[in-house]
Amino acid sequence: QVRLVESGGGLVQAGGSLSLSCAASGSITGIGSMSWYRQTPGKQRELVATITNIGATNYVDSVKGRFSISRDNAKNTVYLQMNSLKPEDTAVYYCYANIRQPRRSYEDYWGQGTQVTVSS
Repeated sequence: QVRLVESGGGLVQAGGSLSLSCAASGSITGIGSMSWYRQTPGKQRELVATITNIGATNYVDSVKGRFSISRDNAKNTVYLQMNSLKPEDTAVYYCYANIRQPRRSYEDYWGQGTQVTVSS
């Protein structure tokens, strides 16, 4: 079935940079929007950045100017470039994609989550 495989999480110092990637695989006939969410204990999952199938992007205010989302449609992959990282960016980051399979409507898929830790 469809899988979203994330990579790139880890530990970084405040002010540093980190790049996340998420590749979709499986029987896929179309991918709409792709997004990155993050979640910390006791908080709701937060939409960090999203990119539509035609490349329009949007970001939560707290990461504007620091994060950049992009996608490679040929690779079914979405990326998140994170610069000027702050300790408050520490969270589990989840990849999301709206994906169509043969003879089905577009459906929501999620990655397994990858830990990003920003030290002071």
